[in-house]
Formats: sequence, C-alpha cells, structure tokens
Amino acid sequence: MFMRLQNMDNQSTMPYFLLLEFSAARQLQLLYSFLFFVLYMTITAANLLIISAIAFDRQLHKPMYFFLMNLAVQDVGSVSVIVPKSIMNSLRDTRHISYFGCIAQVFLFVSFLGSNLSLLTVMAYDRYVAICNPLHYEMVMNWKACTEMMILVWFAGLLYGTLHVTGTFTIVFCSNAVNQFFCEIPHLLKLSCTGFNLVEIGVLVTSAVAALGCCTFIIVSYAMIFKAVLGIPSQQGRQKALSTCIPHLTVVFMFFLTGCFANLRPTSDTPTYLNFGLTLMYSVLPPLFNPIMYSMRNKNIRFVLSKLWRF
Repeated sequence: MFMRLQNMDNQSTMPYFLLLEFSAARQLQLLYSFLFFVLYMTITAANLLIISAIAFDRQLHKPMYFFLMNLAVQDVGSVSVIVPKSIMNSLRDTRHISYFGCIAQVFLFVSFLGSNLSLLTVMAYDRYVAICNPLHYEMVMNWKACTEMMILVWFAGLLYGTLHVTGTFTIVFCSNAVNQFFCEIPHLLKLSCTGFNLVEIGVLVTSAVAALGCCTFIIVSYAMIFKAVLGIPSQQGRQKALSTCIPHLTVVFMFFLTGCFANLRPTSDTPTYLNFGLTLMYSVLPPLFNPIMYSMRNKNIRFVLSKLWRF
C-alpha cells in the first residue's frame, strides 16, 4: 500500500507518507497506543516536575539547574513531536502523516536533538569551570553569559534542523512507505529514487563534524575535571565534586551510545522489531531516564521535589 512518486515538484502526487503500522490486529494497535500513552505521560510528568522544581525554588536558581531546566524542556519537546502522532494513528487505525507534517516532524525533532547535543556540551563547560576554576565561577558563568549560551544552543538546534530538512526533502522519493513510527531521516533517505545528492552529503558531513567536535570538547573537559578532582586533598571533597558530574556524564553517555546505535545501524527495506527497538532507545528512553538520573543523584533536586510532593 504505497504510491509511486514520479515528480517531487508535483505536490499532488505525494500528499502524505505512510508510517509504520505496529500490527494489523486492532487489539494490538490499541495496546500499543495505551503503552505509548503511559510512556509519554510518564516522560512529560517527570520532566515537568524537574522544570517546576527549578523554576519555583530560589535555591535552584543557579547555572547548572538553569541548563538542566532547558534540557527537560528539550526532552518534553522531542517526544511531543513524535509520540502523540503515533498514538493517534493507532487509535484511528491509520498510518498517514501529511507531506508537510512530515517536514515539520523532521525539523522539530532534529532541532531538539541538535540543541540537546549543544546543551550537553555547554553543561560540560559549566562543570569544568565549577571544578577547575571555582574562584572565577560566578564571574564566568554569570546570568548574562548563561543566557547568551542558551540562545546559541537553541539557534544551533534550529540551524541543525533546517539543514537536515533541506538535505532530506530535496531528494526525489520513489515511495511514501516509511518503515518507522515517525519520519526518521535514515528511513526517508531509503525512499530516494536517485541516491545521495550533494546537499544531503554536505549536511551529513557537517553534522558528523559538529557531533565529533562536541564529543571531543566534552572528553577534554572531563579529562581536565578528573585531573583537578584527583588533586583535591580530602575524599569528601572529591566525592562532592564527582557527585555533580555523574548525572551529566551518564546523560552524555546515553545520548552518544543511543545516537550511535541509531545512526550506524543499517536500515532495512522491511520493518523489523529490531529497528523499532533501536529507534526507541535514542528517541524515547533518554527523555525518560534523564530526569530520573538527575533526581536520584542530586540531593538538592530531591529535597525540592519532596517539598512539592508534600505540598
């Protein structure tokens, strides 16, 4: 059940894409939509709790928590772009997403992922300044500097999304059947009639260089952080310094690990549960585990959340 696309310039030949159908059985579709709904509500509630705790408690009005609040916003945004559409399609027993809806989904999802990568890099810099140059921390990480960093983070994400939309939707599609539950770029590229074009190759190379640069910066930052931590004379001081880094390190590790699974795996021409599971790993699981990790490892957030719970 798919359309042959003869000319991308003729929009009437491609009014929509067909997303992955989880199952032909109606009962399994409803079960899938219910499980996805529970997962989505859990992710949204957990991240909104983090946002509320940081926004309403003055003791958390610090750069580290300001960045964490933006990370939670990005996590809610990324899952909100892809999961509700999949739930609604299952409830309505349909697979359709409009051509421009697919463009919007790719742009927003990739923008959130790009800003997420940029923000994790900024958070590594924040931890570097806090541990390696503590006497200059308030001067370097003042609110003006933090605000400017966040503007750059969001701008980088929007630029990243724009580049990928341009590179993906300049190709000519021979089919509209996307073997994934949202408009995922690797599966869209599999629908190309002509293979890779120069714009697409340029975007992919630029993305790889940017990701490698961010990864290198984070690794170098933490190498210097660990060197500074080893120089702290007291064990309690070392543990306190490391306790502020472990949640961020875990989030970074999960982001890059799941990202590698998503981008380095071969995409199949037919839908498989393996592809579905690997996509879930990088698109849905990190937004679920990020707030859990920070709330478990950060006593200040745990204290504020306990106050909110009692209230």
